[in-house]
Amino acid sequence: MTRRTGRYSRSALVSAVLTATAALAIGVGAPLAVAEEPQAPTAQALADAINQGRRPAAVADSGSSSGSAGSHATVALGAGPEFGSALAAFGYGLLHPNAAPAGANDWNCRPSPEHPRPVLLVHGTWMNAYDGFAYLAPRLARAGYCVFAMNHGQANPMEGGGLGPLLPGRNGVAYMEDSARQLARFVDQVLAATGAEQVDLIGHSQGGTVANQYLKFENGAPKVQRLITFGATHHGTSLLGLATLGRMITDAGIDILGFYELFVGHANIQQTVGSPFVRALGKDGDTVPGVAYTVVGSRYDEVTNPYQLTFLAAGPGATVDNITLQDGCEQDFSDHLTMMYSPRAVSIALRALDPAAQPDLVCAFNPWLIGGGGSL
Repeated sequence: MTRRTGRYSRSALVSAVLTATAALAIGVGAPLAVAEEPQAPTAQALADAINQGRRPAAVADSGSSSGSAGSHATVALGAGPEFGSALAAFGYGLLHPNAAPAGANDWNCRPSPEHPRPVLLVHGTWMNAYDGFAYLAPRLARAGYCVFAMNHGQANPMEGGGLGPLLPGRNGVAYMEDSARQLARFVDQVLAATGAEQVDLIGHSQGGTVANQYLKFENGAPKVQRLITFGATHHGTSLLGLATLGRMITDAGIDILGFYELFVGHANIQQTVGSPFVRALGKDGDTVPGVAYTVVGSRYDEVTNPYQLTFLAAGPGATVDNITLQDGCEQDFSDHLTMMYSPRAVSIALRALDPAAQPDLVCAFNPWLIGGGGSL
């Protein structure tokens, strides 16, 4: 019995490492750092200012013993092609890790009276601005919005980013508190460049959680009217119980998550259920006053699960619309990655941004893993 238990424990721990590494590769993005003074509203000038503003990350408590040397962020430059397939976009993002999605980062864009707030896109873990939003960004731009995207939380393995960044463009691996500060600077530069008073935020996976951290702890609430999230790890994730098991073992005094962290990076460990980061984020409630939240989860999400962990409870002065993607559209089989390539998800985002212009939701077949209605 003892030997069987030992073999099972070792197998479970190995499976946890492999599953966390493979599954969380589906949902993260790249970091950015911004200069102190607003630059001229050209893509290259802004990128130069941001890249010159790189700084060490503040070391946060992830609940493990791994350290960090820092992180940085960049502005996505040069619009890539529009893809309907998540797999095709992921491949392009590997070859062009700092490309902007089509329709994003036009620094000459000025918000219209109909759409007075720029829309900022915040990618997830082990992803970048391009492969996170190659499907959504051009559709927002065609609807008349000024769209902007950054790459946040960039760190190499020596900086605590894990093994993911060995592949090009695998961002969103550093401490999430630092990514939230990078988002804060990016918001300020977008507001300065566009003349807008507020922005709307759309976050996928870790991106939604980073946005929530920004609202709560980086004075973001006065600058944001809406936060729309897809598969966000607002309350952490159990990864089918594997992350929960790791958290329990670590909290019991055996730093198994510190071992995992060497492979998957700081941000992934911070997103486990019950982590110090997750507890601090929800300590005073899920929301902040003055912000309208739209929170979308998918029944087929293999990363943020149980998927109900993404939903928020409205606190004073806030509104929350929790949406299960498949309600009213059973043929949408979007998983964690392909929900950002779902026609229904796009219509949910457009309706949240402007209910009068997009009163009805689209319902279309969207296959697991491929997305975009199954087309390339």
